[in-house]
Amino acid sequence: MLRALRFRLTLLYLAASLGLVALLGAGTYGLLTLYIQRSTDLALQYKMAAEFRLRGLPLPPELAAAEQTWMENNGQQDGSSPTQTPFSSGYGASDEEGESEHGYVQPPAGQSASGGEGDDRYDGSLAPVFVVPEAGSTPAAGAPSINDPAATSAALQTGSDLRTVRLDDGSCLRLLTYRIGGGSVLQVGRLLNDQDRLLAQYLTGLLLLGSAASLILALASWGLAGRSIKPAQRAWDQQQQFISNASHELRTPLTILRASADYALRTPSAAEREKSLRDIMDECDYMNLLVEDLLLLSRLDAHRLILAADLVPLSDLLAETAGQMEKLAAAKGVTLTLDTAQGALRGDRLRLRQVLLILLDNALRFTPSGGNIRLGAHIRGREVIVYVADSGSGIPPEHLPHIFERFYQVPGQSGEERGNGLGLSIARALVEAQHGKIAISSQTGKGAFVQIVLPAAGN
Repeated sequence: MLRALRFRLTLLYLAASLGLVALLGAGTYGLLTLYIQRSTDLALQYKMAAEFRLRGLPLPPELAAAEQTWMENNGQQDGSSPTQTPFSSGYGASDEEGESEHGYVQPPAGQSASGGEGDDRYDGSLAPVFVVPEAGSTPAAGAPSINDPAATSAALQTGSDLRTVRLDDGSCLRLLTYRIGGGSVLQVGRLLNDQDRLLAQYLTGLLLLGSAASLILALASWGLAGRSIKPAQRAWDQQQQFISNASHELRTPLTILRASADYALRTPSAAEREKSLRDIMDECDYMNLLVEDLLLLSRLDAHRLILAADLVPLSDLLAETAGQMEKLAAAKGVTLTLDTAQGALRGDRLRLRQVLLILLDNALRFTPSGGNIRLGAHIRGREVIVYVADSGSGIPPEHLPHIFERFYQVPGQSGEERGNGLGLSIARALVEAQHGKIAISSQTGKGAFVQIVLPAAGN
């Protein structure tokens, strides 16, 4: 089940990552396209403004603004006239060399009007911009043939037109058309071969990078999904272990109950029947305690256990708890000593007493006759330290990391009373539910020391 969940999480993470990559790629591609188009349109408008000035025509406001923007972008702040068009780069031509009467700059031998097949750069200068020959004039050598009645008609109606047209050879051209009076128009254009080639190369690069990123993201998503389900996997494993241990603990008393009842039915002796019935009652009591512990742990796991927040004086709590255990300790020959208890805390008095009874019961089970158990508390800064120390058999170091695990019992150790291995698990859960910590230190043959750290009253 969790493996299928990992696959689903991997697909979810991968889809989100690829969506982000696609969004970034589409955004950068769109921005690059927009930048190139704006650069091209600005160059066309500047060239058109130059043609207007050369012909002595009044300059439209939008062309004047474009002219100013072009000069600012190219560092021409001295107010120089644009009548001498600054063909600064592109084909290496100047105003005196290579420009026809129609403003078309002749490309060097071996290059096309778009900058040459081997030139992959985008040229944002004025050099690739040309003036479309007027009707009836002779086209410049190398200039593309343009015949777009729709652009002319739109310019005559609205005053200007800017569009991208496709030529007979399949190439695209950005065409700016302005009405200049007398039913005639003035057109400037720029081939977009280099722009299309640059965008195609950029798109190819994005696809290659996206493919590589997809593989990396797939591996990263698989690892991230694995890390995400680790807590769930751990909880699942713990649940399965818990069910297995609980089943084992319940199977033993049920077996005893079945055997005792069967023996009581078959034996003719009244004394034997009475003994079997007492065994049945003992097993019922054990099962009842086990079920109560399991229910308490279940409520703690689900955070459904309601805990009080009473002011609890430590001296009263420890004295009350020690009083409940004194007779049992005396019957076993163990001395129970109540050390000085100072301070107070806010918590659930009943559950705190339950924790102390669990600890004292464990200490009493593993402390031989003649031993002693100490119970005390003191203030340390803004914390209350409650401790239980015994002189019993102690816990081997290799078992200390597992001592709070459910159903865990130290092999080879057995107290005089039967246990189910849930006591310390319940104690830790109850302490942590009240924002505290519990720890055990021990050495084999030298007893154990349990320390509970809880916030003092007012914190």
